[in-house]
Amino acid sequence: METKHAQRISNATPPPSGRKPQLNIASRHVDGLLDDLKEYHSIYAPLFQRQEQRYWALKYMEGQMLDIERKSIEPMAIALEGGNVQAMQQNISASPWDDRPIIRAHQQKVAETLGHPDGVLIWDGCDFPKQGQHSVGVARQHCGALGKIANCQASVLLAYASEAGHTLLDRRLYMPKKWFSPEYAELREVCGVPKALSFQTKNELAFSMLEDLLEQDVLPFQWITMDEAFGRDTQLLNKIAEKDKYYFAEIPCDTHVWWQRPKVVGPQKSSGPGRPPTNLQLAAEAPPPEGVDQLAPTLDDARWRRLIVHEGTKGPLEVEIAFVRVVFTENGLPARKEWLVVRRKSSKQPLSDWKFYRCNAPQKTAWKKLARLTAWRWPIETTIEECKSHLGMDQYEVRNWRGWHHHMTLTMLSHHFLVRLRVKFGDDAPALTVSQLRQLMQVVLPKREFDAEAALREIKRIQQQNYAAYRSHRKQRWRRKSKSPT
Repeated sequence: METKHAQRISNATPPPSGRKPQLNIASRHVDGLLDDLKEYHSIYAPLFQRQEQRYWALKYMEGQMLDIERKSIEPMAIALEGGNVQAMQQNISASPWDDRPIIRAHQQKVAETLGHPDGVLIWDGCDFPKQGQHSVGVARQHCGALGKIANCQASVLLAYASEAGHTLLDRRLYMPKKWFSPEYAELREVCGVPKALSFQTKNELAFSMLEDLLEQDVLPFQWITMDEAFGRDTQLLNKIAEKDKYYFAEIPCDTHVWWQRPKVVGPQKSSGPGRPPTNLQLAAEAPPPEGVDQLAPTLDDARWRRLIVHEGTKGPLEVEIAFVRVVFTENGLPARKEWLVVRRKSSKQPLSDWKFYRCNAPQKTAWKKLARLTAWRWPIETTIEECKSHLGMDQYEVRNWRGWHHHMTLTMLSHHFLVRLRVKFGDDAPALTVSQLRQLMQVVLPKREFDAEAALREIKRIQQQNYAAYRSHRKQRWRRKSKSPT
C-alpha cells in the first residue's frame, strides 16, 4: 500500500488561500463595497418592524467587519461613525425584532449564492467560554473551545457547503436540563427564556433545524454530514433516512456490524404466566456482530484506495480509504445494510486513530463521492473559525436569550455577505478569502474620527459607566452581606 501513488479526486481543489494569486479587481470595486453591504442589508430591512431596528442592525454588521481588537458592542459602537453604545445594546438585547423570518430569508439567499443539488449540510457543536452564572444557558459542561469541562454556553450550528463555498444556515442555543428546574425559574425570567421552551438534547436541536429547512424547501441538498456525537444516535439517523436524505456520519470504533444479514426468529413461546413475548431475536445459529475496529484490519489490500480527498491550507490531504457494504446493528438486531467507510493515513497508523463512517446512500453510489465526504466536515470548522476570528462571533457580552439569538443571526448575515462577495468576484479573484474581503472593507467602513473634544466626551462617558457599575456591585455586595447569617 505504501508505494502506491495517491489518486486525486476531481473535486479536491485548493481553498482560495491555496490558489495562484490573481486579483483583477479595480479600485472602484473596493470603493463600492459599502454600497454592496447596504444593498445586501436592504434584502432583510423590510423584515425589521421599525426603522431604528434596521439602522442599528446595519451598524452592527459594519462593526463586525471593523479591524478592532474586540468586537463586543461597546468597542464597535465607539469605533463607528454614528455609533451609540446604548442604542446598539438596546437593539441586540432588548428590541423585540423577530429573527425567524430573517433566518428564512437568509437561507433563501444562501441557496442563490451557493445552492447546488449535491449540496451538503453539516452539523457541529460550537461552545463559548463564559465567566459567571448569569448568561442564558451557561453551565459547567464540556467546552469544545477549551477541550475540557468548563463554564460555557453550548450551541449547535448548521452549515451549508457546495463547491461554490460555505456558510452558516441556522443555530440553536443548548439549554442544560438544570435550567428547567425550579431553582432556575428566576434566572430564566431575567434572561427572557421563552416560557414554552422545554429541554431538548443537542441532537434534537440539530434535527429541528433540519426540519425547519425541509419545511421551507428553498435550499437544494442531498447529504448531511456529522461527527461522532450525532453519528452514534441511531434514532437521529433513522429520522434522516425517513426524510429521504443521505447521512454520512462518523461513528464510534465499537459500532457493531455483520458482513451478511443474520437470521432472526420470532419470540419463543413461554410456558409461564403473563403476556407472551413479541420481540424478534437472533437465531441461535446466527454469528455475533463484530466491531468495526475488528472488521477493518481484516480488509485485504484490494479494498483500500490511496486518495487525495482534500486540498487544505497546508497542502493535500492524502489518505487510504476502504468501502464495504455491511449490516448495522440496532438494539442488538440487524438494521439497514449501508456503506461502512474506513479512513486512515496509512496501514502503519495506530488503529485508534482510524476514522469510521456509515452512510445510507444507495449501493450504486460512486466511491469517489463517498471518499470526498470523509473530508467534508472541514467547511463548518472553517466557517466557525472565520466567524470567530474575523467577525467576533465569540466576543459578545450579551446575557439574555434574545441578545444571543440576535447576535448570532447578524453574525451569520455578515459572514454570508463576505462569502457572497467572494462568489461575485469569482474568476477575477479566485484566491480572495473571507479574511481578505473583510480587510478591504476597512477602506469604506464609516469609522469615527476623534478630535480632542470627542475624545474627552468618550472618556467622560466611560468614567460614568465605570462608576455606575462600581455602585451597582457595591450595593449587591452589601445586600448579600446583610442577608447572610451572622
